[in-house]
Amino acid sequence: MFGKAFTERYPLIRVCGSIFVCAILALPSALTANSALWDPPAIEVFPNHEWVLTGKQSLKEFLADGRQLFMTQFNALDGAGRPTGTGDSKPTIRQPPAKLFQRIAGPDANSCAGCHNQPFIGGSGDFAANVFVGAHFTDPPTESVAVSITSERNTIGMFGSGAIEMLAREMTADLQDLRAEARIRASTAKRESRADLQTKGVDFGYLIARPDGTIDTSGVRGVDADLVVKPFGSKGVAVSLREFTIFALNQHHGIQVVERFGWPRTGTNDFDGDGVPDEFSVGQVSALSAFQAALPAPSRVKWTRDADIEAARLGEIRFGELGCAGCHIPRLPLRSLWFFEPNPYNRPGAVVPTDVGGQIAIPLPFSDESALFKDATGAPFVAAYTDLKRHVICDDDDPFFCNERLRQDFVPTNQFLTSKLWDAGTSGPYGHRGDLTTMSEAIIHHSGEAKEVKRAFLSLPDNEKTAVINISEIAAGHQRLQWFN
Repeated sequence: MFGKAFTERYPLIRVCGSIFVCAILALPSALTANSALWDPPAIEVFPNHEWVLTGKQSLKEFLADGRQLFMTQFNALDGAGRPTGTGDSKPTIRQPPAKLFQRIAGPDANSCAGCHNQPFIGGSGDFAANVFVGAHFTDPPTESVAVSITSERNTIGMFGSGAIEMLAREMTADLQDLRAEARIRASTAKRESRADLQTKGVDFGYLIARPDGTIDTSGVRGVDADLVVKPFGSKGVAVSLREFTIFALNQHHGIQVVERFGWPRTGTNDFDGDGVPDEFSVGQVSALSAFQAALPAPSRVKWTRDADIEAARLGEIRFGELGCAGCHIPRLPLRSLWFFEPNPYNRPGAVVPTDVGGQIAIPLPFSDESALFKDATGAPFVAAYTDLKRHVICDDDDPFFCNERLRQDFVPTNQFLTSKLWDAGTSGPYGHRGDLTTMSEAIIHHSGEAKEVKRAFLSLPDNEKTAVINISEIAAGHQRLQWFN
């Protein structure tokens, strides 16, 4: 089931043969711990990463398993809850034990689809589905929503996320190539060498390579010093769908993934002390990530009336002239036609290709009708209206978006990843907290780096303001998932 590199790093897998077998061997203890429960576990599918690589399981079946896991309402027999573990992505023991559901510190949801459901499964969530970032670290669990303790965030839609991750990988590769080239120049010339960090038309600042091989990253902007573009989360802190999924399973459901919380990293196969060992396998995470990666990109509204068509054309012109497109870039070029799982840039605690014997290839769902399309020459583009870069969007003149007090992964509190606008028409409410009911309000509260653009927008006649807003009215997900029909 696993590649040689993985089994050498994680000897427990060699002993049991597979994570699924380990779970079966340990099942009596789980049943004993839950002896007062007579229900079956909710998880009914056990996809295997290597089976897909070797053709023992079809990709269609694998994606269907991922969809089923996305919709599964996890119960205690699956390992839902984390009585002696916090929601931290780093395995962290808590004392005393915590209850199963706690709205602020978590676990706080039954299923992935419980929050990601607008306009249908895989989408965004209403204000009622907001999550609390930072609260899940607390021990004992907090019930406070004070900004000094937690940052409240709205649920983000996952449509088109496979293309978004591949964009980020390509940008990361470009940036790291520029760094490597600067190192070579500095070493060869015996003097400092500057690298301007530009990829796909996005400027991430610059770095200085020194002859001794060290790097000065003080000029890097909008991305971490490691130059890994992290496209998920309001702060841009998750490298991949896999990382994002592993974090969410623990925080929101109390489901621990073996590759992060299992014996190889923690010395126990029941880290959270709930009596259920090895709760979620490598193959299950791969299938859940693959399902999200294969979700179709949003599609543009098809205007039919001449007046609407003209207004949309005017809106696109003004969107560019005002400078909105400086961050919300209408489309970015993509080299890959495929999504590959897992991501080679994953950090420890999430497998990389050498851990599992290779990557599963999933065709990206291109369509002439969607925001993931090919131009007349066949070149692929992602029309997500983002640059996948962090920006300062608030200041003393308008501190609305400066509401957070906690740093997340050392990202400054006033910086946020540029929101994707390709599903704005169906993903309200708006703002990272979801506390704005209209796009107009979101624009009005832009400040910081966007201050002058906002002022220019406000100077437009009302009909032109409406036109700018209307170009973002994109109907997310009207392309149903054909694999499951």
